[in-house]
Amino acid sequence: MSNVLNRRILRRLAPSTRAIRVLVAIAAAGISATACDVHGVSEPGAVSSLSITPNPATLAVGATQQFTLVARDFSGAVVTSGSPTWSVAAGGGTIAPSGVFTAGNAPGAFKNTVTATLDGVTATATVNVVAGPLASITVTPNPATMGIAATQQFTAVGKDAAGNVVTIVPSWSVVAGGGSINPTSGLFTAGNTSGSFTNTVRASVGTIAGTATVNVTPGTLATITVTPNPQTLQTGATQQYTAVGRDASGNALAISPAWSVTNGGGTISSTGLFTAGSTTGTFTNTVTATSGTVSGTATVTIATAASPSILGSAAPNGIMAGTAFTCVTNGTINADIAISPGSTVTGFPPCAITGVQHLADAVAAQAQLDLTTAYNDLAGRPCPPANVITTDIGGTTKSAGVYCSSTTIGVTGDLTLDGGGDPNATFVFQAGSGLTTAGNVILINGAQAKNVYWQVGSSATIGTGSQWKGNIVALTSITLVDNANLIGRALARNGAVSLGTNNVVTLP
Repeated sequence: MSNVLNRRILRRLAPSTRAIRVLVAIAAAGISATACDVHGVSEPGAVSSLSITPNPATLAVGATQQFTLVARDFSGAVVTSGSPTWSVAAGGGTIAPSGVFTAGNAPGAFKNTVTATLDGVTATATVNVVAGPLASITVTPNPATMGIAATQQFTAVGKDAAGNVVTIVPSWSVVAGGGSINPTSGLFTAGNTSGSFTNTVRASVGTIAGTATVNVTPGTLATITVTPNPQTLQTGATQQYTAVGRDASGNALAISPAWSVTNGGGTISSTGLFTAGSTTGTFTNTVTATSGTVSGTATVTIATAASPSILGSAAPNGIMAGTAFTCVTNGTINADIAISPGSTVTGFPPCAITGVQHLADAVAAQAQLDLTTAYNDLAGRPCPPANVITTDIGGTTKSAGVYCSSTTIGVTGDLTLDGGGDPNATFVFQAGSGLTTAGNVILINGAQAKNVYWQVGSSATIGTGSQWKGNIVALTSITLVDNANLIGRALARNGAVSLGTNNVVTLP
C-alpha cells in the first residue's frame, strides 16, 4: 500500500466539512500510519470561499458599477459552475441579478452592502457613494438689501443634479452694477448709486454659475435744495417753492419739509407757497425748507408792480400754444395757460397748473391776437450791427439792448444779462429760425426776467437742466427738456408747447 491508498481514503471521508481526526492503520497491508488532523476538508470542486471585486467601490450618485464574484474550492482552485444571488444589505443603491449596482441619490459609506451568495457561501463588498458633478450654484442672501457703501458677505453652495452638496471654490464677479465684490471671498461693497440691480452678484465654477440681486437704498439726508433760487417777485405775488432732499452721494430722497421764512420778505404756507410782502428789497436765504437737522434756503427779491407789458392780455399766461400743450410728469405751471385755436392739454395730472385754463375760448383767442402783436413788435425792433450774433453766446455778458441772428441763437453755458442798475432795462433777442440752449441765464445789477424777450422765428428748445429766464415768443413751438426751469413765459403762436420731466414755469 502506498500514499495513493491514503489519498483514496481521504476522498471517501471528504463529504464532511467538520474537523475529523482520522487514525488510519492498514494492518492488512502491513503498513502503519500515524494519526493526522484533517480540518475543513472539502471535496474538490465544492465552493469553499467567495470574493467580490471591486471592494470597496467608489462611485457617484446615479452611477453604475459591475461587481464580479470569484468562487474557490478548499484548495484555492476557481470554481466556475453556478450563478450567485446578488442583493443589497445595507443600502446605497440597487443591484441587478447580473451584479450591476446602481448608486442611489444619497452619498455615504455603505459597509458590506453588496452581498453575493453561492452554494450557501456568502461574500460582501463595501460601496462609497459620492456626490455627482456640479449642476447648480445657489448664492445667498438673495435678494440682499443694503445702504450705500455698506458691505455684504455672499456665500455660494454647489449641488449635483440630485441636490447633494458639492464642495466648490467659486470665482465672484459683479455683472449688472450696484457695487464691487472681492473675487475670492465674495465680500460685496455697495456703490454710491441707489437702485435694484437684478442678478448682479455672480458666483461661477467653470460654466456653472449662480446669481443674486442687490437692492441699494439711499443714504441719510445730507442736503436740501430749494427752487427757484433766486427769485424776483412783485409785491403781493405768489411763488410755489419745491424742495429736493439728497444723500451724500446725490441720490434723491423723499422728504416732507417744514417751510418757514427766516429773513423776511413775505410769508409761506405749509406746502411751500410763498406770498411776497409789501416791502421791496432782496431777502437773502429767506425761504427755508427743513427736515430734521438739514435745511435748504432760497433768496427772494421783492420789486414794485411792473408797468403794463407789451404782451397785453397774453401776460397772465405762463404757457400759450396754437395747437396743444403736453407735459410728461412732475411739471408745474405757476400761471394761467391759453390754447387757441386748439384745445388739447395732456399730462395734467400728474403735472399741475395753478392758474386758469383757457382752451379755445374767447380769452385764449384774444391772447393770441395780442401775442401776434407783441411778436411783430419784437421782430421789428432795429438791431445795431454791433449786436449781430454769429456764434454761441454762452459765457458772455450782455447789457440792455436788441441782439439778433439771422438763423439760430445758441447758448451753451451761462449767459449773463447786466441791468446796469436799471430795473427797467430791456433785453430783446431776435432769432431768425431757432433758439437752442444748454446753459443758464443769469441776471445781475437789476436785470429782471420780465424785461427779457426771446423772439424766435421758428421753434425754441430749452435744454436739459437749463435755468432759463425771460419771455419766449415763438412762431411755431417751444420745448422744455427734462429738469429745465423757466422764470418767464413759453408763448407759441401756431404750434405746441411741450414739457418733459420736472419742469417748473413761473411768471417773472
